[in-house]
Amino acid sequence: MAASTKSPPSPSVSSPPPEAGRHLRGFLDYLQAECGLSVNTRWAYRRDLCRFFVSLGPAAENLALLTTRHVERFLHDCRREKLSVASIARALAAVRMFCRYLVLYQVLKRDVSAVVDAPKKWHRLPTVLEAGHVRQLLEAPDAAQDVHAARDAALLALLYATGMRASELAGLAVGDVSFRLGVVRVLGKGRKERVVPVAEPALEAVRAYLDGDRKAVTDQTDPAATLFLSRTGRPLGREDVYRIVRKYVRRAALRGRIGPHTLRHAFATQLLAHGADLRSVQEMLGHADISTTQVYTHVDAARLKAVHKKFHPRG
Repeated sequence: MAASTKSPPSPSVSSPPPEAGRHLRGFLDYLQAECGLSVNTRWAYRRDLCRFFVSLGPAAENLALLTTRHVERFLHDCRREKLSVASIARALAAVRMFCRYLVLYQVLKRDVSAVVDAPKKWHRLPTVLEAGHVRQLLEAPDAAQDVHAARDAALLALLYATGMRASELAGLAVGDVSFRLGVVRVLGKGRKERVVPVAEPALEAVRAYLDGDRKAVTDQTDPAATLFLSRTGRPLGREDVYRIVRKYVRRAALRGRIGPHTLRHAFATQLLAHGADLRSVQEMLGHADISTTQVYTHVDAARLKAVHKKFHPRG
């Protein structure tokens, strides 16, 4: 489960000037070797920084001359392009990390991005499925219709039982699931490892998959082997996980933009609704900052308000 050594794909913007390009390559190597960031994160940072270099214009040819005004102008350009607040905040995060890298390697004397305020993200509440809709989704795989029904049922059950991200689930190895202890070992962002309890129904679904669908495509029982495989025996990727979830969302006739992350939201919301403490949920989700987990307390409050408004006589 080591971090991927695959290079991020090139973004759909013009290549940066030679000096900026050289520092960008070094920065991406630094993100992989020192920070352990995933290919997807490095790709996003590369794309944002190439946009930053375009905003810099001639200044991109000598990064030692970067100023705070350059960073502020970049944010202004992002707003003018009508990027979302979340996209602008992520782009600023990329620029900040890049500036710290330039300070580390003595290209800059100080971090010129440190005093630039990030745009406040809108507190958009995540989409959360009702328990009945979750059940419809989990029961959607049908052996009579789907060749890999056992695999897909195990995949859906694990997503909901653990709150894993799609990329985390795709990276699971056979040995990461401990049936004896009833837990799964997850390698999250920044290669941070966490252990998450798994309910017995999800473990039973994984057992059924290992004894059936998976044996049909490979007899490999190495604990380090990838857990979820395609019909040709290759490891499933994050995109495959999305595709499988969307397939059964359509099968269950559920409306809205529902994907693997929706099951993660449902996992967190259900735990908090039934009395779990915020710190425990933060640990199981692998959130670095508890403020990220706190959004689910707002989700539950919003649900209670909706119930109150619908049923209270003076609502």
